[in-house]
Amino acid sequence: MSHSPTPYSRSTSRNQADPNPSFSLSKTYDPSIEEPRWQEYWRKHNLYKFDTTDQSRPTYSIDTPPPYPSGEFHVGNALNWSYIDFVARYQRMKGYNVHFPQGWDCHGLPTEVRAEQTFKIRKNDLPPYQFIEICRKLSEEYIQRMKEAIMRLGTSCDWILEYRTMDPEYYKLTQLSFVMLYKSGYMYRGEHPVNWCPRDETAIAEAEVVYVERQGLLHYMKFGSDDNSLEIASTRPELLGACVAIAVHPEDTRYSTRVGTSTRVPVFGQKIPIIADEEVDPTFGTGAVMVCTFGDKMDVKWQKKHNLPVIKEITENGRIDASDPRFKGLKIEEARRKVVEELKNEGRMLREEPVKQNIGTCWRCNTPVEIISRPQWFMKTKQMTDEVTASADQLRWVPPFSKKRLIDWTQSLDWDWVVSRQRIFGTPIPIWYCKKCGETLVADENHLPSDPRRDPPPREKCPKCGSSDLKGDTDVFDTWMDSSISAAVHAGWPSNKGLFVKLFPADLQPNGLDIVRTWDYYLLVRSLAIFHKAPYKTLLINGMVRGTDGRMMHKSYGNFVETGEVIKKLGADAFRQWAASGGATGYDIPFRWNEAEHGKKFLTKLWNVARFITQDSTTGANAPQLTKPSTIDRWLLGSLQELVTTVTNAFDNFQFNTAIEAVRDFTWHSLADDYLEAVKYRLQPDSNPADSRNARFCLTQSLLVICKLLAPICPHITEAIYQEMQGVQEG
Repeated sequence: MSHSPTPYSRSTSRNQADPNPSFSLSKTYDPSIEEPRWQEYWRKHNLYKFDTTDQSRPTYSIDTPPPYPSGEFHVGNALNWSYIDFVARYQRMKGYNVHFPQGWDCHGLPTEVRAEQTFKIRKNDLPPYQFIEICRKLSEEYIQRMKEAIMRLGTSCDWILEYRTMDPEYYKLTQLSFVMLYKSGYMYRGEHPVNWCPRDETAIAEAEVVYVERQGLLHYMKFGSDDNSLEIASTRPELLGACVAIAVHPEDTRYSTRVGTSTRVPVFGQKIPIIADEEVDPTFGTGAVMVCTFGDKMDVKWQKKHNLPVIKEITENGRIDASDPRFKGLKIEEARRKVVEELKNEGRMLREEPVKQNIGTCWRCNTPVEIISRPQWFMKTKQMTDEVTASADQLRWVPPFSKKRLIDWTQSLDWDWVVSRQRIFGTPIPIWYCKKCGETLVADENHLPSDPRRDPPPREKCPKCGSSDLKGDTDVFDTWMDSSISAAVHAGWPSNKGLFVKLFPADLQPNGLDIVRTWDYYLLVRSLAIFHKAPYKTLLINGMVRGTDGRMMHKSYGNFVETGEVIKKLGADAFRQWAASGGATGYDIPFRWNEAEHGKKFLTKLWNVARFITQDSTTGANAPQLTKPSTIDRWLLGSLQELVTTVTNAFDNFQFNTAIEAVRDFTWHSLADDYLEAVKYRLQPDSNPADSRNARFCLTQSLLVICKLLAPICPHITEAIYQEMQGVQEG
C-alpha cells in the first residue's frame, strides 16, 4: 500500500518482508506455524527499525504506553497494542518512517507489592538496596514474559528503542526534569494533607484513589453537657480525638444561637468551637457535622478556611496515636469499635443507622485511604488548570468524548500533584537538607543520576549557614514522574535536538480510557511546564474489555481471558480481527469467543481463495493484463476501488471496525461468492483466452489489494499470501 493504494498498485509496502521464492501456500492455514515463521522473518531482517538516517520520508512517532511489568499481558493490554500496531503498519504503508518504541514502567507500588507477595516479605525487612535488587530482578523476569506476548501478537515495534524506567540512563532524565521544574518554581516541598495508604505506608495521588460503595453505620452521638447538648451524626467515631470543631449551615435556624459558642467532645473531652459554613449540608444527619483532621477533603478545606488546629491522630501505618491510652496503638477498625463501646458506656451513643458510603481506597491494595499531613514534594498543577484545558481543546481526541474525561478531571482537582512517595523502589529525589537551618540543596545537573540515600550532597557545606550536617531525602518519586516524560525521552531529549524536532510532539498518544486522568494528564502538565507545548498531537483512546458476563474483565470475577489462550487456540490474526471488529474505537468491548472464531473462519476462507488464485494464475512480473473487461469485471474492479476508498478513510479516522468489516464483506461475498463463482468457467482450459486473462487479472489484483488493505490488521496471513504472489523482488 503506497501513499494512496489503488487496485492496480504493484508496489510492495515497507512492512512486508523480502519475497521468499521457495515458499508456497500449504493446503490448510495453520497460524501456529505461519505466524511464528513470519515473525522470525521480520526480526531477522529488522524490518521495523526506525531509520535515523532517512531524510526523505516523513516521520510518524508513537508514544507507546509503558506498562507495569506485571508478567500478564491480558486481553485488555492486547486490545490496546493491536490498535497501536494497526496505526503503525498503516502509516508505514503510507510511506512514513515510523518511530514505534516499547518501554516498561518499572518503578513503584505494583512491583514492590509483587516482590513482597512473591518472597513473603515486607519491604522494610531488608536493607533498601537488597530490596531494590529483588524488585529489579522481578521486573526483568516479568518484562521478558510480556515482551514475548507482545511479539507473539505480531506487534511491529522497534525493539532497538526498548527502554526501562528503572535504568539509570532513564531515571537520570526523570531527575533532570525535576531539577528544571524546581528551578523554574513548579516544584515545592510543604506539609499538606495528602491521600495516604496505611497498608503501603505511602502517599498516593488523587488519580490513584478508587471510590467504592460500601455499607456503613451512621452514629448519632451526644456532644456537650446534658442540659446543653448537641446531637452529631458521623460515620467515623474513631476520629473524635481529632475533632477540632462542629460546623453548621449559617441559615440553619436550629443552630443559629449556637454559632460562636463551644461544646465538648464526648469520650475525649476537648473543648471545640461551633462554626458556620455554607458548604455544610443541613439535610445530612442532624445538620451539624464534625470537623476532624482529617476525615475527608471537606475537613481539609474547613481546617484551612477557619484556621483550625491540626490534631494528628492517625499514624502512617494506620494506627491511632491518641493521648488517651485506651485507644493508643489500635488499628482504625479496632479503635472505631472501642470508641463506640465507650460512647455507649457513657450514655453518649443515641442511635445507629445503616448508610451507604463512598469510600476512597488504594488503587493497588484496596485499603481504605486516610488523609494525613506529612511533608511532601508537590508540583504546582492547580495553577495550570486553564492552560491544560486550553491545550486539550487544541488536540485531536479519538473518540472526541474522551477529551471531556481529561478536562473534567483537571477542573475537579482540589490539590496540587503530590510527586513524592514513601517507598524504596523508585527514582530517588535528588535533594539534600541542612539539618541545622532546613536549607534545600538540589543536585547539580551534571552529577545526575544521583541517589541521596547513599550519595554525598553536591556541596560539603550548607550555602546558607555553613553547616556540614546535611541529610539526603529518603523518599522517591511517584512512578508517573518517570512515565510522564516518555514522549520526550524516546524523541531524543535532551541530547539529540535534531531528532527531537522530528519526533516531538508525538504524532500518536495511544492508551486506555482508564489512564486518561493519569498518564495523559501528567504528560500534558509536565510538557507544558518544561517544553511549553503539548507532548502529543492525536490521542487514540481505547475502551475497556468486558467479559462474557458483561462485567469488566477481572480474575476475581471468573471472566478473565489470557491473550495467550486466544492466540494458542485461534492465532494472532484472529485475535487482531476481534480487536478491530469488536466495537467502535473508544467504547468498551465485550470479549466473545464466537467473534474471535469468526475471524479464524475468515482467515481459512481467504487462504483457500488465495490458493485457488495463486495456483491458477501467473503472478508477479508476468501477471495477466486487462483487455476489454466484461460487465462483471468492471463491477468487481469498481467495487475494489470503492473498498480502497472506504478502508483508507476508515484507517485515517481510526475506525478499525469499519475497515475490517469492509474487507471481510468484499472478500467473502463480492469476490468469493459472487465473482469467483461467476467466472470459474472462464478459467477452464478451453475458455476464450482473452476472457481467461481478464478473469485472472481481476482475481489477482483483487487478492493483491485485499492483502494490502488487510495487512495492518492481519499481517501474518497477508505476508504469506503476498510473498507467494510476487514473482520477482519488488521492494
